[in-house]
Amino acid sequence: MNVSRSAVRPVIAVPVGPTGGANDRPPVRMKDIQGMPGTTGGLILRFSQFVPAFISLSVMLTTPDVHSTALGGLVFAVSLQSMWSLSLFIIDAYALLVGRSLRNHLVVQCFALGDGITCILTFATASASAGITILMKDLDKCGCSHCTRFETATAMAFISWFAVSPSFFLNFWSLATH
Repeated sequence: MNVSRSAVRPVIAVPVGPTGGANDRPPVRMKDIQGMPGTTGGLILRFSQFVPAFISLSVMLTTPDVHSTALGGLVFAVSLQSMWSLSLFIIDAYALLVGRSLRNHLVVQCFALGDGITCILTFATASASAGITILMKDLDKCGCSHCTRFETATAMAFISWFAVSPSFFLNFWSLATH
């Protein structure tokens, strides 16, 4: 017959402070890591996301036959990326100017979600656009398709993705540790 034995485990006494409560210590606030929202590193990351996305969007919109190609998804993704990065750049700049912290749980959650969506969308459309551009070159359709412009726009989308990835991971890490 298997019978479990009762065990006596000692209880560790919580030291009591001078006011009588165990939680009288001030809360520990995590140090702001450069690249997180509301820091100068975050401001630089947002700017480095916006500029390549805006260049990619400008190149695609100035190409005459962009609406007839299969690269319309790239136009949508980089326009969303540029709007998102510009709006968060403005929010970061405002937070730095007035000295506010953007470590609110809901704000960090919104930043992480938006960065995750734009990160995945930018990478997926840049990869698809790179494949389409290579296919156009292989089929010798570059005479009227402006392959150099498409390659430039795709490269700028990848550079924007390289800049949004650390921002997403820092926001996600901040959300997990908050």
